[in-house]
Amino acid sequence: MLESPKFIENDLYNGSHAFTWLADMVGFSVDLVNFLICQISALFLASLFRSLLHPSKVSSKLRHTFALSMGLAFGYFCFGQQAIHIAGLPAICYIVIRTQDPRIVQRAVLLVAMSYLLCVHLMRQLYDYGSYALDITGPLMIITQKVTSLAFSIHDGFVREEEDLTKAQQYHAIRKMPSALEYFSYVWHFQSILAGPLVFYKDYIEFVEGYNLLKRPASNGSLDNGKTELVLEPSPTKTVIRKVIGSLVCAFIFMKFVKLYPVKNMKEDDFLENTSMAYKYWYAMMATTCIRFKYYHAWLLADAICNNAGLGFAGYDKDGNAKWDLISNINVLSFEFSSNMRDAINNWNCGTNRWLRTLVYERVPKRYGTLLTFALSAVWHGFYPGYYLTFATGAVTVTAARMGRRLFRHRFQSTQLTRMFYDILTCLITRIVMGYATFPFVLLEFMGSIKLYLRFYLCLHIISIVIIFILPQFIRGERSARSSKNGENVAANARVRDSSPTSVPLVATAALAGSNDLNEDEDEDKHAKSKDNTPQQLFTEQQQQQQKEQQNNVLLQPRPQPSNHPQQQQKQPQQQPQPKSPKPPTNARDAISVPHDQCEMDQLSSKLKEKFEAETKNIEEFIDKTVTDTVSGIVEFKNDLMRDIEFPKLKLPSGSTITAPLDAAAASVGLRKRNTSSVHENGQRAEAPGGGSADHAAEENSAAFLKKEIEVINAVVQQANVLPAVLSNGHAK
Repeated sequence: MLESPKFIENDLYNGSHAFTWLADMVGFSVDLVNFLICQISALFLASLFRSLLHPSKVSSKLRHTFALSMGLAFGYFCFGQQAIHIAGLPAICYIVIRTQDPRIVQRAVLLVAMSYLLCVHLMRQLYDYGSYALDITGPLMIITQKVTSLAFSIHDGFVREEEDLTKAQQYHAIRKMPSALEYFSYVWHFQSILAGPLVFYKDYIEFVEGYNLLKRPASNGSLDNGKTELVLEPSPTKTVIRKVIGSLVCAFIFMKFVKLYPVKNMKEDDFLENTSMAYKYWYAMMATTCIRFKYYHAWLLADAICNNAGLGFAGYDKDGNAKWDLISNINVLSFEFSSNMRDAINNWNCGTNRWLRTLVYERVPKRYGTLLTFALSAVWHGFYPGYYLTFATGAVTVTAARMGRRLFRHRFQSTQLTRMFYDILTCLITRIVMGYATFPFVLLEFMGSIKLYLRFYLCLHIISIVIIFILPQFIRGERSARSSKNGENVAANARVRDSSPTSVPLVATAALAGSNDLNEDEDEDKHAKSKDNTPQQLFTEQQQQQQKEQQNNVLLQPRPQPSNHPQQQQKQPQQQPQPKSPKPPTNARDAISVPHDQCEMDQLSSKLKEKFEAETKNIEEFIDKTVTDTVSGIVEFKNDLMRDIEFPKLKLPSGSTITAPLDAAAASVGLRKRNTSSVHENGQRAEAPGGGSADHAAEENSAAFLKKEIEVINAVVQQANVLPAVLSNGHAK
C-alpha cells in the first residue's frame, strides 16, 4: 500500500527547539514551526518599521541597523550554529568587492559566492540527503543572488558605457561603493532573510531612504503654474491582506492534498509495477502541483512582509492605482493557466528569473543564452541529479514549444473559435509537459526519475526531438509561409502595376517583402502580437487593394461640374473598367502572418477610413462650389437691388419708369409688379395717404419692400458662409 507522509522530526536540525511543545500540539516539525513564527513576527515588525521607523522620523542609519539586527536574530533562531554561513559568505564577498578592480569584480564575486554555496550544498547532501527540512542553503541561495547582482551592478556603473547597457542595467547600475552598513543591511535585512524575494541593491537603498514612495501617479504628472503637489504615501494594507489570505489558502491546499499524493510513493516498486501509465502520469502531475503550493505559500507571505514594510512599491498604473509588484516572486494564476512554457517560466520564481536574466541571458551570445541560463540555475540549486534532469528536460521542451508554435499557431488564427480552441489546447499541453518535466525536481534521485521516465517511454522527449528536427522538414512554418507569400505578392503587384498606371512601384513592393523576411520573431511575445490571414481573407484584401487603386484613378481625373447632369456624375465612378480579380489561394500554405498593426481588421478599417475621407472631401468640394455659386448670384442680385434704391427713378414720356442702372431694370420692374399687385387688389392705382400722388406712394412702398428683401438676402448669405464648415465638421465626426 502507498504510505501517506508524516511530519517527522529531523534530528539534524540545528535551530531553536523552544517551541517543540507547539510543534507537537499542531503536528508540525519544529523547523516548520520556527519558520512560521519568524515570518509572522516579520509581518508585524514590517508594519512597525513602516510607521515608527519611517524615513521622515528616523535616520537611514537607524533603519539599516534595525533591519540587519532583526535579520541576524531570525537567522540564528531558525538555524542555530549554521547561521555562521549567513555571516561568512557576504563577509568574504564584501572583501572581494572592496579589493578587486571593478573590471573583474563581477566575475570574482560570482566565483567566490557560487563556490561557497556549492560547498554548503555538497555538505548538506552528505549528512542529510534528500531531506526537506529547513536548513541554511535556502538563505544562502538568496544571499548569493544579492551579492552577485550587486557586483555586476558595480561593474556596470564603474566600467561600462551608458550606451552599452540595457535599460534594466542602466537602472540598476551603481556608481558609488556601498558602505559596510549599507552592504550588510542589504544582505541581512529581516524582510527577505528566510524566503526572499530578491531585492536589487538600488531598490533597497531607495526603500530605506524613503525615495521609493515619492513617485507621482500618472494622473498627476502635469501641474499648472509650477505649483508643487503634495504626494500622498500609498498604503499597502489592501495588497498585504490579499497576499496573506492567498498565502493561507495555498498552505491549506498543500496540507490537504500533500497527504493524498506524497512524492516518495513515486520511488516505490509497487507504484511503478502495479499502476497504469495514465495513473502514473496523473499522480506525477498532482504531486508536483501540491509541492508548488508550498512555494506559493512561502513566496506570497514573504512578498506581503516586504510590502507591509513599504518595500516593493512600483509606482502607479495608468489609472493612478498603486502597484506593489516590484519584487513579487510568483504570479499564481498566470503560472497555472499559462498557455506555453515561456509564460510559465516567466511567472515562476520571478526574482530568480530577473537575476538569471541580468547575470547571464543579457550578457552572453544569444545562441547560448538559454543553455547557459538553465545551467547556472541548476548549479545554483545544488547537486541533486533531479535538478539537472528537470532543467535538461525543460530546455528541450521549451525549444520544442517555440518550434511547434511557429509551425502550428498560425493555422488556428482564422476565427475566434479556433483561437480559443488553440489557447485551451496549449494550456492543457503545458500542464502535461510541466508535470512531466518537473517531477524529477521534487523526486531528487537520478535512478528513481529515470525509472519513471522509462515507464513513460520517454514520450515527451521523443515528441520534442521530432518537433525540433523532423517536422520543420515537412511542414512549412509561419515565417516560411510568409516569405513564400511575399514572393507571390511581388509578382501579383507587378501584374497589377502593368494594368494600372497608379499602382505602387515594384521596387517599393520588393523592399517591403524583404523587410518582412528580415522580421524574424525571436521571442514568443512577438508571436502573440501577430494575427494571421486565411486564404479567403487574403483574397478579400487583394480585391480591396485593387478597388482602392481604381478609386485613386477616379479621384485624379477632372471633376465634373455639379450643375451639369448630377446623375451622370454619380454613375461615372461605376463606369471605370474593372481589372480581373485574382483567384483565391487554394491551399492552407498560402496563409501568411502579418504584424498586429497590419492585420486584416486594421487594414480594412484603414481602407474604409481613407475611402470615407475621400468621399467627404468630394462632398465638401461639391458643397463649397454650389454654395459659392449660389452666394455669388445672391450677392449680385443684392447689389442690383441696392443700386435700384440708391439711384432715382427716371420718368419716361410714356409714363413708365426705369432705373438708372440698365442691367437691373428687369429685376426692379418685376419687384414693382409684385408690390403693385399686393397693394392694388382691383388693378387700379390707389391714392397715397396724405393727399400725395399714387406714383410717389408706390415708389415708397417699393423701396420699403426692397429693404426687407435685402435684409433677408443678408441673412441667407451669412448662413451660406457658415454651412460648409458645419457640414465639414459633421462629416469629420
